[in-house]
Amino acid sequence: MVPLLLLPLLWGGSLQEAPDFELQVQESVTVQEGLCVHVSCSFWYPTGFQGSSNKLYTYWYRYEDRPYYGYPVATSNPQETVKRETKDRFLLGNPWDKNCSLTIRDARRSDTGTYIFRMERGYRRYTYQDKLLNLQVTALTEKPHIHFLEPLECGRPTQLTCSLPGSCKGGRPLTFSWAGAAVDSLNPQTLSSSVVNLTLRSSDHGTNLTCQVNRQGSLVTTQRTIQLNVSYAPRNLTMGRSFRNVTAFEILQTTSLSILEGEALHLRCVADSNPPAQLSWFQGSPALNATPISSTEILELPRVGTAEEGEFTCQAQNRLGSQNVSLRLSVLYPPQLLGPSCSWEDQGLTCSCSSRAQPAPSLRWKLGEQLLEGNRSEASYTVTSRSAGPWANSSLSLSGGLSTGLRLSCEARNDHGAQSVAVLLLPGKSVSQVGAVPAALGGAGATALLALCVCLISFCIVKALRKQAAGRPKVTGDEDPVMGTATWGSQEKLGPDMPPDQALPDKDASPLGEQQELYYANLRFYGMKLREPQDQEATSTYEYSEIRTTRK
Repeated sequence: MVPLLLLPLLWGGSLQEAPDFELQVQESVTVQEGLCVHVSCSFWYPTGFQGSSNKLYTYWYRYEDRPYYGYPVATSNPQETVKRETKDRFLLGNPWDKNCSLTIRDARRSDTGTYIFRMERGYRRYTYQDKLLNLQVTALTEKPHIHFLEPLECGRPTQLTCSLPGSCKGGRPLTFSWAGAAVDSLNPQTLSSSVVNLTLRSSDHGTNLTCQVNRQGSLVTTQRTIQLNVSYAPRNLTMGRSFRNVTAFEILQTTSLSILEGEALHLRCVADSNPPAQLSWFQGSPALNATPISSTEILELPRVGTAEEGEFTCQAQNRLGSQNVSLRLSVLYPPQLLGPSCSWEDQGLTCSCSSRAQPAPSLRWKLGEQLLEGNRSEASYTVTSRSAGPWANSSLSLSGGLSTGLRLSCEARNDHGAQSVAVLLLPGKSVSQVGAVPAALGGAGATALLALCVCLISFCIVKALRKQAAGRPKVTGDEDPVMGTATWGSQEKLGPDMPPDQALPDKDASPLGEQQELYYANLRFYGMKLREPQDQEATSTYEYSEIRTTRK
């Protein structure tokens, strides 16, 4: 009795340990048209269901085509007929691994529906109705992927690959096509491949590249467009002039620029490069490891002087290379006059005059009311003029009788101003320099000032001469009035850009381009001594002991 009572318990225990019919599958799956999807699935059945048969087959049916009502969409039974529209597109896993996974290739809108799984072992069959697969096929919105190794560099060969995520082998073939400025020069056959090889140019930076994909036999297409980020060394480096408080930027069309002394200058440098270049400014050419005078795109010179004259270089540099552009700066300023300086020679009186200006000045002489300029030679005078760089030099040789009180002046002039200095030819042993008159072109004030100064100086000189006349013998016909010189300048060594035989300006002189202050001849009489009379009528006479130039 006991064995009979225990038998149902043993059977019950055995049945509880044995697995029941079970299916594990993703119940809802969505795939885009033309793509592939893999639906994972596993199944179990009781051990007693195996029987003695060594054949195991699995099937997937559309729910409305349940067994006995239609053909399966996929099966592992080679003897079974499958639906024509799903043949070779719906694929099953190995049933002996209890694998009921379903791979769907080249999904179609008509594949949308509900599917049911069934298994067979010998003459035994079981349909898993408690778990169903719901498949949804939607419109294709997936875009291709374009793959390449970054960074893209100008001149370096690069391979780009286009692929469509979700596609798989075995479906309808994909057709690729490329479009964009970077691939315009390629062979059309190359453009139908999923892989293209390019050597990108700097001009390709920022351009669009498009890969389009469509499936053979289908009107459905998808595409992706990317913007190329191509790295390249600086190019098209330009230099221009910008103006403070103004956004205008004037590109310089030449490699030289002239500017008035004392003006402000703002130079700007612009480079086309990727990644952006570091901009630096150098005075002169940038030597190795040279320190820039500015490390920004704008070079500010608040007050330009002759020290800034010369070459300025802008350098643009990134990790791929560098480019330079240079500008030669010329500073324009009005004349700075040196002289005139006069001395007696055997042939007569010789005077010289020099001036520096930018542009180079023109020099001319004025003897009384007579204008002497250029290179001229007459019976009573010879003018010799020459110029070198910013310097102009002129000499005047006078011969023959010279009247007392004759005014001689030297004038320097250019487009930015004029300056003149006059001397008076006096009896005695000196030639007096009476004034330095700087003037801007078209200025009338300097003329009035010069006339006033000459009048004052003449009045002082005449007064002194009258006092002296009582004790001085008259000049006889055998005696010539002797002329001396009042020299303005120094005897420093000339610079390389100075004309020969000319002295540098005095160190205390005002800077180039600034107006000179007015100078007067101040005659002082001291240390006077008597000299022996030459005849009975002479009593005593005096001579000038010194002529000084003073600044007022």
